[in-house]
Amino acid sequence: MGRIREPHGAPVLLVVSFLLSALCFSQAKSELRSSALLGDPLLANLSACHHSFTDANRPAYCCPPRRDIDQRLVQFDLSKLSQTQKRVRRAVHHLDADFIAKYQKAVAIMKSLPSDHPHSFFRQANNHCLYCTGSYDQVNSSSLFKIHRSWLFFPWHRAFLFFHERILGKLIGDETFALPYWSWDTPEGMQIPEIFARGVLSDGERDEAHLPPTIANLNYNKEASVRPSDEQVKVNLAFMHKQMVSGAKKRELFLGCKVTAGEEGFCDGPGTVEGAPHNTLHSWVGSGVNPEREDMGAFYSAAKDPIFYAHHSNIDRLWEVWKELREGKDADFEEHAWLESAFTFYDENLRFVRIKVRDLLDTHKLGYEYEEIPLPWVNAKPKPTASSAASIKKRKSGSLLSRRAVMEKERALVSSVTFEVYRPKRGRSKEEKEREEEIIVVEGIRVKRDVYAKFDVFVNLGAEEEKIAGPLVREFAGSFVNTPHGSRRIGETEGKMGKKGTTLKLGISELLDDLGADEDESIWVSLVPRGGSGVFMTVDGVRIEFLR
Repeated sequence: MGRIREPHGAPVLLVVSFLLSALCFSQAKSELRSSALLGDPLLANLSACHHSFTDANRPAYCCPPRRDIDQRLVQFDLSKLSQTQKRVRRAVHHLDADFIAKYQKAVAIMKSLPSDHPHSFFRQANNHCLYCTGSYDQVNSSSLFKIHRSWLFFPWHRAFLFFHERILGKLIGDETFALPYWSWDTPEGMQIPEIFARGVLSDGERDEAHLPPTIANLNYNKEASVRPSDEQVKVNLAFMHKQMVSGAKKRELFLGCKVTAGEEGFCDGPGTVEGAPHNTLHSWVGSGVNPEREDMGAFYSAAKDPIFYAHHSNIDRLWEVWKELREGKDADFEEHAWLESAFTFYDENLRFVRIKVRDLLDTHKLGYEYEEIPLPWVNAKPKPTASSAASIKKRKSGSLLSRRAVMEKERALVSSVTFEVYRPKRGRSKEEKEREEEIIVVEGIRVKRDVYAKFDVFVNLGAEEEKIAGPLVREFAGSFVNTPHGSRRIGETEGKMGKKGTTLKLGISELLDDLGADEDESIWVSLVPRGGSGVFMTVDGVRIEFLR
């Protein structure tokens, strides 16, 4: 801005006052315009449900036997929620025999109901299929209504579990019944729990190589793990630290991108935990002999496995833990488009209910809470590799792979790709870093087929270490994981939204401090494909942004 010159004969105070008023008015208009530009809330058009095919060209029809549009719709009223005693969700490894018997009874009754009954296990599982495969359009739009890879992920799944849990309790006459959670983020819970290995809680479509006592790989890449159990535990804890603490300092990084109504509101950018360990564990549990690693490995079939609900109960718990780690500071989005987005479910009394995101932000008001357990990953930050500095010097003296943030054409990830990315701001103060998180943006990620695909992202890591490095090195910035959506609409072709690709955002302010790279003009960002999936992926480029 140029200097402000005092008008002839006008008091300075008056000029300043006028300018401040104009500035405030301009700022208010800007804020209103920004709010309007963000878009409208998402609602599903319940008048038409679409037939679909899986990626393996098998029919996948999730639609209810009776059209949702014909049902009497009731608006959920949080103030009228009937709950005499709070439900307490406990870790699976803390359950006693009485609760396990009660849980098995509830699921057995649910599975015995006719398949067209809204409370049947079949229809419950298909609720997930409906909203993860795009069986519904959005209201007043031909754009699909989907609840993955955006800020709708956490609230939709919370609503799904909320009603599912209350239905199970209703079936056994116990209004205190609470779903257990599979605490795969703690060493005690890093195996598939025994209660899901037999009876009504079992599922025949799981990877036999991953049954107990195998330790779960939270950053799974479809390759057989050769790590000893104790080392895998350390890797998992370091990975959780990245996804929950150092890499999740802003709402959008943790909760996902801000999708709004219509084609213009499209975004595809999952939050840290949704990408992994959510997606990775879905694939890790699913059967490797099935084309899309069904059941858990494909979203259209995932909820057919009873372990799905314990898995997502832990995801929901981690949302609460993340809020607590932030001490409630800027934990929830405030945008109208998020708060007023809504989903429909049958409740325990067979009422067809519409519930808004704003009703799903307080678990205590919803009548449940989580048993607290230790969080060993909070302080599990890894250290930089000893050879990191030498490797970077070697890179800088060699050929430059890409100095541009965005390439002229998309780049295939057949093998590792490294970019030198320039940083617009350097040497920021602590206050500036708290206000704005420096992030890596990998844009235009496209998976040629709806298959499991994954790449890891590293900062300033030596080329010789890329193939073997993982979450145990501080240079690890995060992962992109694509889990098969499992369904596409009959006759559907790639539109403008599909051509945009996925955007991956990774917080790196703390990482750069730990690497001693905060004053550097540029950093080296490596994208390392895993499990042979790079042949299916391309990216447009990498850049640095700052996220408030």
